[in-house]
Amino acid sequence: MLAFKKQIGYLLSPLTGLDPEEITSLLEVPPEPGLGEYAFPCYILARSQKRPPQVISAELAAKIEPADYMEKAKSAGPYLNFYINKAHLFSRLLPEIIELGPGYGHSDVGQGRTVVIDYSAPNIAKPFGIGHLRSTVIGSSLYRLYQAMGYRVVGINHLGDWGTQFGKLITAYRRWGDSSRLEKDPVHYLFDLYVLFHKEAEKDPNLEEEARSWFRNLEMNDAEAVELWERFRSLSLAEFKRLYNFLGIHFDSYQGESFYNNLLEETIKKVVDKGLAKESQGALIVDLEPYGMPPCLLRKKDGATLYITRDLAAAIYRYEQYRFHKLLYVVGSEQTLHFKQLFKILELMGYHWAQNCVHIPFGLIHFKEGRMSTREGRIVFLEDVLNRALELAHNIIKEKNPDLVDKEKAARMVGLGAVIFGDLINDRVKDIEFDWDKVLDFSGETAPYVQYAHARISSIFRKAAQEGEDLSSFAAQNLAALQEKGFLTSPEEEQLVITLARFSEQVAQAAEGYRPSYVARYLVELARDFNKFYHNCPVLGTDEDLRKVRLMLIKGVQIVLRNGLELLGIEAPEEM
Repeated sequence: MLAFKKQIGYLLSPLTGLDPEEITSLLEVPPEPGLGEYAFPCYILARSQKRPPQVISAELAAKIEPADYMEKAKSAGPYLNFYINKAHLFSRLLPEIIELGPGYGHSDVGQGRTVVIDYSAPNIAKPFGIGHLRSTVIGSSLYRLYQAMGYRVVGINHLGDWGTQFGKLITAYRRWGDSSRLEKDPVHYLFDLYVLFHKEAEKDPNLEEEARSWFRNLEMNDAEAVELWERFRSLSLAEFKRLYNFLGIHFDSYQGESFYNNLLEETIKKVVDKGLAKESQGALIVDLEPYGMPPCLLRKKDGATLYITRDLAAAIYRYEQYRFHKLLYVVGSEQTLHFKQLFKILELMGYHWAQNCVHIPFGLIHFKEGRMSTREGRIVFLEDVLNRALELAHNIIKEKNPDLVDKEKAARMVGLGAVIFGDLINDRVKDIEFDWDKVLDFSGETAPYVQYAHARISSIFRKAAQEGEDLSSFAAQNLAALQEKGFLTSPEEEQLVITLARFSEQVAQAAEGYRPSYVARYLVELARDFNKFYHNCPVLGTDEDLRKVRLMLIKGVQIVLRNGLELLGIEAPEEM
């Protein structure tokens, strides 16, 4: 369909005076199938031509002749609707999907360019809560999407491994710590110590000063403080990596906040040398009020640096290291001001690449239990959520398919997929209310619904193989010849092929808009179109030619479902 859009752009350009790329960017998908595949909004031309858009639409339609790729162009009020030549599309699309297989939907537009993505970033010595899920799965999907677009992608987990909380943990561990419990369950035990510290600090305010003292010791490379910090970091990271492996999520770097300690003074000096920093009540700030933002604190009066100081050092280091085309920060929307200040300071420092730094904000995730608080010990552990998902998925599969041999494997695919898809199908900027009944619904807009369509197609092919069916020698010319006989002309078949053809476009739009939800919603639409086809168009119980054509059609659906789920970080089960 991307090729069809480009053809429309080249066709309309001499008739409208617009650039072909501008035309393709303006094309819309009509709200109903009967209105064609794309619509050009003629009101774009109405102002410059000083004529009603419906008149312009009618005149353009009269000038356009059918072509091998286009059935017709038809005026529809202020829109000019384009209808693809379906026989032309069908005979080329399905062989292409089957030939490319896992590569279908991919492109090379990013070849030779690098995208760096900063995502997940949990705090060391604190549990991986459900609140970290959004950054983790959105970032992981963007990683996969940009890879599919041909970019070199670098995934960075900017761990929260520095700060005053380590002074609190060192204090708590020295007072109440148990080495065997730390080794056995490091993250949960350190979390318990963190909560205990805050409870005890309410009774004894001196604990806060003791914690500040230990963090100063850590900054001064005190041997005991450094040994405990390294131990906390190492044990926590091992636990995080175990959870990432379970989720199938990958990072190329775990350089956290501590990595940039030795670069902070040099970074601050660069800001000062540019004349951007000034003292205010003993602290060092950058005045951003002329740009509609409050002043940005770079260094406190006690000499301590802040998150933004480290982020400045990190951004400069990343450009020097990777020469990125884009640097993406997948961080919650509550940090919007932070990133506006960060990017503005980088711009004022003269870094041309600052314009290629992008904050990818997202909303919060809520449970009915209420808001989470690490200090008070109220937190929903992600691992608990995943284990619960697997348990519920296993129960559903056992009920729906009691004869399935490997229920545990299917439950893992379905349970993990449900949690990931339940996040990604939502527009990332909106808050989410997590609902078990919704995410594991086999009939709703969920991963199990999409996965079940894939499993159903796999079942059809197992039966076809038992009957001796072989599609390996089914070439494109065979499909074209059969198409001329009138195959693939039912509304369900035509709509299914049109939806298949939109996949590459959805992948590109998801990457460009930083919205994996485009792919997730597309997969629901494709699964829905397949189910309509399945219930109205028999595959195996038909004559030989029709069976081959329909098997080829659902093979294309199977490939696209698998490829789309892969871009979201979800597996496609053969059985469930």
